[in-house]
Amino acid sequence: MNELLIIADPKLMAERSRWLDALGQERRLSAHTLDAYERDTRQFLTFLTGHLGGPTTIKDIHALRPADFRAFLAARRKDGAGARSLGRNLAGLRSLLRYLEKKGLVNAAGAGAVRSPKQPKSLPKPLSDTQAITVVSDEAQMHDEPWIAARDTAVLTLLYGCGLRISEALNLTPEDVRPGATALRITGKGNKTRLVPLLPIVVEAVEKYRALCPYHLDAGTPLFRGARGNKLQAGIIQRGMQKLRSAFGLPDSATPHALRHSFATHLLAGGGDLRTIQELLGHASLSTTQVYTGVDSSRLLEVYDRAHPRA
Repeated sequence: MNELLIIADPKLMAERSRWLDALGQERRLSAHTLDAYERDTRQFLTFLTGHLGGPTTIKDIHALRPADFRAFLAARRKDGAGARSLGRNLAGLRSLLRYLEKKGLVNAAGAGAVRSPKQPKSLPKPLSDTQAITVVSDEAQMHDEPWIAARDTAVLTLLYGCGLRISEALNLTPEDVRPGATALRITGKGNKTRLVPLLPIVVEAVEKYRALCPYHLDAGTPLFRGARGNKLQAGIIQRGMQKLRSAFGLPDSATPHALRHSFATHLLAGGGDLRTIQELLGHASLSTTQVYTGVDSSRLLEVYDRAHPRA
């Protein structure tokens, strides 16, 4: 545990060891998480040695104020730690202090009063046009059962062609996608309903699956079925996508949900406006949709230069 590197009171170190043991045995945290929490608290106690001017005791921990925790986070940031690392640092400290508080040794209010660093929003990772088209092609599916290959193609085509969440695609019923249909009514998060245009190629993919499916698809029942006729589970599509990543050398970010990101990003690159894309995706807030502008920022600069009167 590298405890020899820490100058702290033996009683405090013993309680820290018991806390780490409890995390592993009672809460069954992973070895990776335990290592991170050990490292976080080691860094904190090492910081306190200099911050307080001597070995840290449980009494010192009890007397800590929010300013002391902020000073530690500031020191970590100065050393190059990012917002995610700082957030984990604080989570580890709070866990230790809550453990000590339950034993009546300290007051954990000081750490609780410190706001976690704001985490940066990670940008969506869409596939390129070529990658997305490859994934949804008939040739990409290598399953021995033709109806299962057609099923997987239909699901992936819905994700990319309509921007659906995988749960939305798997909740469709046979009457939702009829031959010749031009729009799809989707009930998404928060029971919000939206209309999504249906491209002919999407309808064709669903019809090919429907013609090959060995199960009778009654109205009101799941459109997409598993090998035994039950409702298709998302994990099967996710595992199929994993095989496609291996077969076509796609990045780890190539997941079924990445096809939804690709739908939005490619629409934006093709001239779609954010409000329309928001409606198509079923986002409650435009700010959620705006994350896609980070993926295609160069295009937005071109639009600005072309459209702004003072550009």
